[in-house]
Parts: sequence; C-alpha cells; structure tokens
Amino acid sequence: MKANTKLQREVQDAIAWEPLLHAAEIGITVQDGIVSLTGIVDSYAKKTEAESAAKKVAGVKALVENIEVKFPSSWVKSDAEVAKEVLDAFKSNYSIPDDKIMVKVEDGWVTLEGELPWHYQKEEVERVVKYLIGVKGLINKIKVKSELDDAIQKKDIEDALKRSSIYDSDIKVSVLGTTVTLTGTTNSLYQKEEAGRIAWKTRGIWNVKNELEVDYEYAF
Repeated sequence: MKANTKLQREVQDAIAWEPLLHAAEIGITVQDGIVSLTGIVDSYAKKTEAESAAKKVAGVKALVENIEVKFPSSWVKSDAEVAKEVLDAFKSNYSIPDDKIMVKVEDGWVTLEGELPWHYQKEEVERVVKYLIGVKGLINKIKVKSELDDAIQKKDIEDALKRSSIYDSDIKVSVLGTTVTLTGTTNSLYQKEEAGRIAWKTRGIWNVKNELEVDYEYAF
C-alpha cells in the first residue's frame, strides 16, 4: 500500500493535471487508500471530473466525495429553468429516448427516473446533464431493462474483459438470469468500475453486481 502522503500527492497532481480543474481548490485527505475530496467548485462538471481523476490514481481503494457546487450569481437558475434545459438537452440527443425519462429538480439537484434498454444510454444521460449550467448534482435512478430476449453468455463477457486494457485474470464472472455478478480483485478503483461498464454492454442484461475488491500492491 502506498504511504498516505504519497497517495495524497499523486491525487493532487492528477486533479491539477486536468485542464478543467487546474485552478480548482480541492482538499484531499488520505487514510489507508481511502481518499476524501472536499472544496467548492462552480460547476457540476468540475465536481464529477475531480472524482473521475482521483479514481484513476493507482492505490485509491475507495473515494469519499464531499465537493460542493456553488454558482456565481449570474449562473443561478430556477428549478423550472434547469428542468427545461435538461428536457431540451435530452430531446436534442438522438441516443436518449426522452419519452422514457422522468425529470425532477429540487434546489438544483436533478433526479432522473424511468427505464432504458441500454446502460450506455443511462451513462449518456449523465454526461449530458453534468455540463448544464445550474445543475448542482445528479441522482440517477434510471433502471436498465433490456428489450432483447438474448440469453446472457458468460463466455462473451469473459472474452470482452480479456480484450480490454484492464484485464485481470482474477476477475470472475457469474450469470443468473438477466444479472451478471463480478467477483475477485482488481488493482484500482478505475479498473473495478471499467470492468462493470464492460459487463453492462452485454445483450439482454438488466443488472450488474460489481463485487470486485480493490487490492493494490505497490512495489517500493
């Protein structure tokens, strides 16, 4: 395991390296691989970018994110205005079936509910929302319910993992009905989440249980 001070410095460098974040004041504390982020940023995109940058650092086992979004007065919008922008953004994106998504906005926090046939559509929804001015946070309750009746093939998922740059032979795949479960260990939090994203691309899938553990061993 990396020393707390070394991991803290590497997370600081990773966040500062991102063009969107180089001027952001984000506090970082580390304890036994658990990284906590605090601070104030002026957009939800910066908040998510900081989280993403920290997860990619080798040695990060878990992330606690308490970054607050505060807008300049000229950027403040009513919840109704934010809701309209979200709906308009969905309508202009051909990959998002907007008629299947319910939007609620409260104090700048956007809550999404509904069902979509593919997980990439759920991810695209998040990508679209995070760049909208006035959004303070996102709660994505959208469920994936495949419209396909294809039986999930365990070997297809295993082959997809082997093709990826994050492949680790200790990742084990099991299938029960429309649910895929991943167990074993990975070397980073990023690898864990990437393995989950790969599994989500399976035809006929409704759910992924990502039970992978992060076990990073640093060679001094």
